[in-house]
Amino acid sequence: MKKIKLTHHPDEKLLKQLGVFDWQIWTKEASEFPWYYDLEETCYFLEGHVVVTLEDDQSVEMGKGDPVTFPAGMSCRWKIITNVKKHYQFG
Repeated sequence: MKKIKLTHHPDEKLLKQLGVFDWQIWTKEASEFPWYYDLEETCYFLEGHVVVTLEDDQSVEMGKGDPVTFPAGMSCRWKIITNVKKHYQFG
C-alpha cells in the first residue's frame, strides 16, 4: 500500500532546503473529489485543511504549515474542508 509522507510544522531550514517557496502555487475551494497520482508530488500547504482518504479507507489530515509527499501510483479521495493554497512540485 502506498503511503503519504507528512511532517506537521517542520523546521524553516528544511523548507528552504527543499526550495518549496520557488515551486508553483495551486489553489482550490472547499470541495470533494477523487484523485490519482501519476507522478510523486511534494507540496507545502500555505492555507487550508484537507482530509485525504486512501483506498483502504485510512484518512490523513493535513493543512497549513504541512509539507506532504504523495507517492506515484496512489489513488485517493480529497475532501477540502477549508480553501487550499499550496506550493507543489511533481517528480
